[in-house]
Amino acid sequence: MSAQKPTNLSILGATGSIGRNTLAVVEQFPELYHVEALAGGKNIELLTQQIQKFKPKCVCVLDEKYAAQLKKNVPPNIEILYGPSGYEQVASYSNTDMVVSAIVGAAGLMPTIAAIRSGKDVALANKESLVMAGKIVMHEVNKNNVRLLPVDSEHSAIFQCLQGHQQKDLSHILLTASGGPFRNREISTFKSILPRDALNHPTWNMGQKITIDSATLMNKGLEIIEAHFLFHVPSSDIQVIVHPQSIVHSMVAYHDGSIIAQLGIPDMKGAIAYALSYPNRLPLNQPMPNFFELQSLNFFEPDLNKFPCLSLAYDACNQGKTYPAVLNAANEIAVDAFLNHQIGFMDIPRFIEKALTYHKSENEMDIACILHADQWARDLVKQWIRTNV
Repeated sequence: MSAQKPTNLSILGATGSIGRNTLAVVEQFPELYHVEALAGGKNIELLTQQIQKFKPKCVCVLDEKYAAQLKKNVPPNIEILYGPSGYEQVASYSNTDMVVSAIVGAAGLMPTIAAIRSGKDVALANKESLVMAGKIVMHEVNKNNVRLLPVDSEHSAIFQCLQGHQQKDLSHILLTASGGPFRNREISTFKSILPRDALNHPTWNMGQKITIDSATLMNKGLEIIEAHFLFHVPSSDIQVIVHPQSIVHSMVAYHDGSIIAQLGIPDMKGAIAYALSYPNRLPLNQPMPNFFELQSLNFFEPDLNKFPCLSLAYDACNQGKTYPAVLNAANEIAVDAFLNHQIGFMDIPRFIEKALTYHKSENEMDIACILHADQWARDLVKQWIRTNV
């Protein structure tokens, strides 16, 4: 195993949760993986440490100001890029074999497509790429004969449960959700929820935006759309099940009544390692669930009155076209406004629903239409927030 040529990686979103966990896996298996390029945002201090440790040839940051700051900290032989074009260059870097797409939000779409079009395998943590442009992304995957391997723990679980089975035998997907911090909270108190409350996730350690999405269950809504495109199943065959312990990462049901589940501790390294090493498994030395201590695993139906974002995601998925892009864009703006104390917790689904209601999708579906719908929704929701509509 150690004699094989190392896989060269470009890691988009290197300073985020997925990026840091990916580098932890790489550090454990230096004979198997080499970091060719990194892309971060504003965290220059952490990015500098990563550069010193992993010695990439190329690095990208958010803008010119951060690029100038980074240049002072790193050797002159490292190519430093910035902005959207820089992220696409890192994604399509010539010496790279696989791209880990872990930029959060719509900003990850074009770099992910750039990676696919340049013939790279993609370990996908940026669910928004499939939410916004699932048909286009999957078409490009097939056209360029590359592998798109899921990194989200739920989609990795589904992918693993499908191995060795036939698509025609699939009945439906059981997509698990932790339920977030407000599963048992009275809906009458939701108006008083503050960002610090929503950021206190009971089982997962994630970035701020994804943690808020988990609190509203929008994260699960986006995952429904992602699963719809990844696994070629209608949304009606994707059932969300609240599982507070986050030990069962998801399940697949077959026509004969069999259900296959993938279990593990709530840690992203397992899903990341499986995407990097597929079809092999790396000896991660991860702890396994202690079933004697757990004693029981619980499963509940999601409360759609408390968490309307889930219904909005199903609706957008069913409407198709540019509606999922509008859903995602409206959510990104609303979540950012909530984190900045500009709107309340229940205003997040309110603005998303309003944007979907106002939206009229074009019949044509190309990247330009998707990006136009994305920008339209962002501008409209920002306007509503400013005017307190």
